[in-house]
Amino acid sequence: MSISAIILWAALLWMGGAASSVVAHPLDPALLEIRESPTGTLDVLWRLPVSRIADAPLQTILPEGCTPVSDPVASRAGSRITLRWSARCGDGDLIGSEIGVDGLRERRTDALLRVHLADGRLIQAVLRGDAPTFTLPQSAGRLDVLRDYLLLGFEHILGGPDHLLFVLGLVLLVQGYRRLFWTITAFTAGHSVTLALAVLGVVKVPSHPVETLIALTILVVAVELTRAGRGHETWIQRFPWAMAFAFGLLHGLGFAGALTEIGLPAHEVPLALAAFNIGIEVGQLLCVAVILTLAAGLRRIPVRLPTAVRHLPSYAIGSLAVFWVLERTTAMF
Repeated sequence: MSISAIILWAALLWMGGAASSVVAHPLDPALLEIRESPTGTLDVLWRLPVSRIADAPLQTILPEGCTPVSDPVASRAGSRITLRWSARCGDGDLIGSEIGVDGLRERRTDALLRVHLADGRLIQAVLRGDAPTFTLPQSAGRLDVLRDYLLLGFEHILGGPDHLLFVLGLVLLVQGYRRLFWTITAFTAGHSVTLALAVLGVVKVPSHPVETLIALTILVVAVELTRAGRGHETWIQRFPWAMAFAFGLLHGLGFAGALTEIGLPAHEVPLALAAFNIGIEVGQLLCVAVILTLAAGLRRIPVRLPTAVRHLPSYAIGSLAVFWVLERTTAMF
């Protein structure tokens, strides 16, 4: 059984899961932001995707004894709904209070919590289905920031079918473990650069064109797969690391769009940025390791498929890439 035939089944299994999430952003958490005024009033901002409202709304959990003093005011920007209202708590001290979001486990999503205290401190945490509430400490620890953003990066890459499909294409295209290692490293270097530049505000690019171009990078890799093994190497096949670095710049902008939406803790920007990037790399390397392990195991099975089957992975990847290009281009208008 050829390596392409083996990876085909992994590609088809992945595409089956990707097709159901193709229209949704892989990292789309809700945001609960609370600003405490010197008088003890809380200004609450609750932002969540429209899809979460359509399915069944997530519910905010404010500290016990807090009561609204104004009605929520709703506004919409793109695919997100924002609600703003004010509340007042009985004792006026948020430290030690419990804040959270109900329904995360059922919706299989996360929520970012930001609390701006009256003394200027910012406490930030990621709420998850298994930990939907958070007790406000005196200050957020560095280990908490490291853990939360590493998990966010890991979840983002594993929940992003377009990014992982590009990595799958690289595994299929590049022959030799050492050459593949340097190609993946170049891809990592590329998206690390633009991720940092975009999140820090040095580069600003609209998200819709970036997502369309990311789909085009997958299509280019699929086309290269159809040309492989025909006796004439293209420049991409000769220098796959250069292609991976260039396309990595685009994928980094896609990663940055999600991270910018979430935000970074004001006093731990380098740590949070590094942790998010490391999480992406761990998920990416895990994907490569699973594919190569699967291939090594199945290669021992004495089954030969028709020669034409070896082209199916490239056509499958290319078809999904074309679908994304058309869908994302349409979304821009």
